[in-house]
Amino acid sequence: MFQDIEKKYEGITTFKIGEVASRANVNKETVRYYEKRELIPEPDRRRSGYRIFTQRHIDQIRFIKRAQELGFTLSEIKELLELRMDEDTSCSEIKKEAQQKYQDVQTKIDDLQRIKNTLVDLIDACGGSGPKGDCPILEALEGESETGKQLRK
Repeated sequence: MFQDIEKKYEGITTFKIGEVASRANVNKETVRYYEKRELIPEPDRRRSGYRIFTQRHIDQIRFIKRAQELGFTLSEIKELLELRMDEDTSCSEIKKEAQQKYQDVQTKIDDLQRIKNTLVDLIDACGGSGPKGDCPILEALEGESETGKQLRK
């Protein structure tokens, strides 16, 4: 069995987990986690028990990291990887995934803009002096809560 594995990798550059982590700019735990989540192919093992990684593993980890930088979750990345490996997948299917992510990001931006505007309004409404009981920021955050009314006294 192990002789077959050794033959399989003849002439192919292989790496240990630390080398993969270094080349992909992640830590070893990340490599193990991606393997556990089935985001990278399960590597074969040498007789010694060491995993046998190839450039394919490194490239796939880099793909995952780039997708994360664009806001894709690991579940979404797994779907992208499955689409990437499926010979019947069209570019339009991948575009659809990217468009959905764009819409998610736009929704988050809109939500953050509303939060920003509310904070600006609260900051502008607060003179920054006087008793905390008159603080418009606390009043807005506490609403009509009885605890808030007691704390402001």
